[in-house]
Amino acid sequence: MAEREKVAHLLRRATFGPTADEVDRAERAGYQATVEQLLAPDGADRGAGRTPAPKLGADPYTDLPKKPSREQRQRAQQARKEQVQQLTQWWVDRMVAADHQFTEKLVFFWHGHWATSVQKVKSAGLMLAQQETFRRDGRGDFGVLVRAMLRDGALIHWLDGQRNTRKAPNENLARELMELFTLGIGAYTEADVKGAARALTGWTVDRVDGTATFQQARHDPGKKTVLGRTGALDADALAGVILEQPAAKTFLPARLWFRFASGEPMPDGVRDRLSAAFAGHDVTALVRALLLDEQFATTGGQLVKQPVEWLVGAVRQLGVAAAADKQRKQLYQGLNRLDQVPFKPPSVGGWPSGTAWLNTFATQTRVQLAQALTAAASPAFLERLSAAPVAGRPEALARLLVVDAWTDRTRKVLAEAAKDAKKLTVLGLISPEYAVH
Repeated sequence: MAEREKVAHLLRRATFGPTADEVDRAERAGYQATVEQLLAPDGADRGAGRTPAPKLGADPYTDLPKKPSREQRQRAQQARKEQVQQLTQWWVDRMVAADHQFTEKLVFFWHGHWATSVQKVKSAGLMLAQQETFRRDGRGDFGVLVRAMLRDGALIHWLDGQRNTRKAPNENLARELMELFTLGIGAYTEADVKGAARALTGWTVDRVDGTATFQQARHDPGKKTVLGRTGALDADALAGVILEQPAAKTFLPARLWFRFASGEPMPDGVRDRLSAAFAGHDVTALVRALLLDEQFATTGGQLVKQPVEWLVGAVRQLGVAAAADKQRKQLYQGLNRLDQVPFKPPSVGGWPSGTAWLNTFATQTRVQLAQALTAAASPAFLERLSAAPVAGRPEALARLLVVDAWTDRTRKVLAEAAKDAKKLTVLGLISPEYAVH
């Protein structure tokens, strides 16, 4: 594989959609140097600095009187909805603007991994606080992240942790902690779930300031047995017991492989190498091993872009400027129609993958979005495309959209539209080669 193809493959997976100029720079730097730049970028993220997190203020429901009227509740509900919309628009804007693209892509991965939905949590402030945890702790010791998430107000509320008391243990958070977040199915028993639930008792969520607080009177201080370890386990001790399990060494590597490398099962050799790299629970060391693994670069064409990846990548590559409110609304409504809105995963299992995103309705929606994106594309993008001879425009478009090559069938369709740069761009954005990377 040529160096340009290798770095293009890397950037398609590790960012939300590389521009042709970014691929040029990566080609000059070389593959390994590009990996290091992704993992430890130089300087401040000026793009993220231009898109600061919104100042949401208090949860609107905290200002309600003890016996609110129907109108007061409706106003608070509408204010909550507006906060959520503000937060969602901010994050999509930041995905586009961020210079440190892998940082943003990893936050998006964690959001799908610890899948928490604002539709139940209700509070935009709690969702923003959770994302700040991903940014702060998501690249270092996985144990630190696990312990932080067991204190996360949004996750506790999402999985009914605030209902987990010594008198009435609630198993939801304990079960998903082991099944979906750290170990996987088959690595624990029902007895382990019961013991873990008892270890997690006592945590509640303060709806005024959004913090999780520990109430000793609600905690079960007795001995519990979880995964072969017996003791007066609490949340921190439980996290330590879980991370000592052999399954913990392979579960996260497999999840990262699935989202960044291939929808196919991880080969045994890759599993062994990534597990060894993750022995110290260092997420960055694990990601470095993944991106540098010899089989990572040979898995091209096996991941379908999630709607957020497709949309944000297109906005970045077309150089779509800060859209007017009407255009912004159209783009966010498009994500809603494509069934992937940030902060609203469909379940604790996160979003689907692969061909689940490829259906007739999704194709129709992408056509509409591609037309809107192309209409808002930067003049520079269209000028670069139009500067190529008509016969060479399909290849020029492939370079701008960072597609390695068109199939003969797609190239024939593109060639027929090559005289019209905007029509050509729309067709490129909805092509199979662009949807699957």
